Amino acid sequence: MTHSICTLEFEDHRPVYDWVVRECEFENPPRQIEFAKMYLTNVVTGKRYIKKLVEDGVVDGWDDPRLVTITALRRRGYTASSIRRFMELSGVSKANSSSDFAMLEYCIREDLKMSESRMMAVLDPIRVVIDNYPEGQIEYLDVPNNQENPELGTRQVPFGRELYIERGDFMIEPPRKYFRLYPGNEVRLMSAYFVTCVDYETDADGNVTTVHVTYDPATKSGSGFTERKVKGTIHWVEATTAGKAEIRLYENIVDEEKGVYNEDGSVNVNPNSLTVLKDCPIEPALAEAEPGDKFQFMRTGFFCMDTKDTTGDHPVFNRIVSLKSSYRPDK
Repeated sequence: MTHSICTLEFEDHRPVYDWVVRECEFENPPRQIEFAKMYLTNVVTGKRYIKKLVEDGVVDGWDDPRLVTITALRRRGYTASSIRRFMELSGVSKANSSSDFAMLEYCIREDLKMSESRMMAVLDPIRVVIDNYPEGQIEYLDVPNNQENPELGTRQVPFGRELYIERGDFMIEPPRKYFRLYPGNEVRLMSAYFVTCVDYETDADGNVTTVHVTYDPATKSGSGFTERKVKGTIHWVEATTAGKAEIRLYENIVDEEKGVYNEDGSVNVNPNSLTVLKDCPIEPALAEAEPGDKFQFMRTGFFCMDTKDTTGDHPVFNRIVSLKSSYRPDK
């Protein structure tokens, strides 16, 4: 029997379908319910095109996280509940329709933001040395797993003299309204202390290699310190206890503004659809994650430990979605 739940291609065969069902005299006759295709922006949904992407090695299989097959969505970190919510918002029609991929991203953000732990990982690291912190000392700070959901509890995170921060969180000559770290400025290290930049080092090309700061012990997070405030808070990973991970950043596989298909019918693949970052410092707790586990990386996005390429000594995290978007479901 031919049966479809996603297209109207069998509509002309309905009389034959109904005749077979009627003649078989089923006690509970099956129903054939057909719906139109739902197009999703900035992705490839056609099986023929996906097959070509796989055969050409553009993607690493039918489960490549840039695709929207069930296995790909699962590997990327999308949950069943987020997909159900997406379908509720999109609706079902017998006329071909299109849904914005940003709506699917909205659904997974809403699904994960209260349920997953918020961890610290640094994607583009520079070294920070706290000049007045005791050498060799490691203290463990009590850090909430999710500031918006106290029920997820807390964890102990190591803190010491040498840290990694994001390269974008330090500038030698910052623009106006830049509230992160720069010479002479004070910021809070998330869940830790206030630190002030006192110096920095560069290589022969002028690239910053190390930032020197001093810390104020009285400003420890949770101590009740209120004598002064800072405008910037940045995340960090303690250097000597950090794990290392490969982190994969995914973007839309096609850019509709530039055209989905080339003149020869091939897919116009976005060359920036995958960025691979090697040896990213991660806090020790992330090294204990299992494939499929999901987290929010502070100030970066939601991530899922890859179920295909992760090994015991080589954790791989796929970005499910970034933290922010202009999309709203009522627009």
